Amino acid sequence: MDTNLMGFEAPFFRDLHHILNAADENATGNKSNNAGPTSAYVRDARAMAATPADVKEYPGSYVFIVDMPGLKPGDIKVQVEDNNVLVISGERKREHEHEEKEGVIKYVRMERRIGKSMRKFALPENANTDKISAVYLDGVLKVTVEKLPPPEPKKPKTIQVQVA
Repeated sequence: MDTNLMGFEAPFFRDLHHILNAADENATGNKSNNAGPTSAYVRDARAMAATPADVKEYPGSYVFIVDMPGLKPGDIKVQVEDNNVLVISGERKREHEHEEKEGVIKYVRMERRIGKSMRKFALPENANTDKISAVYLDGVLKVTVEKLPPPEPKKPKTIQVQVA
């Protein structure tokens, strides 16, 4: 597996693992670290770690495939931030159930994931950020970023030699 795919190198995942461990230690009170990451940063890091994605490169485009089950298309954001960073995010919230005649409903088991989903991808220089499309079908988001055409090769400039 290529560990340098689309700007994510192995150190990224090592650092992410370190941050998540530090957040767990802070939450359990095992260590105090006042200079630790903010809760928003940790939440986003966890969302990125828990959101699987595939990236494909075609001759004319890059395709990002992200599983986002249980979301409505209106709940998903696809943005390009400064420095050509593609950000795909959404949030799945717990369903609010009404009390029935028999009493309060309680969960016996809760395994389905709720919360924020997010991935960030550093786009290559040849990505055309003006031509991005996103299609959501059956819980899978497919974002296509077209490539810019290759630059025309520079032709040599001929300079006329004059007699002095």
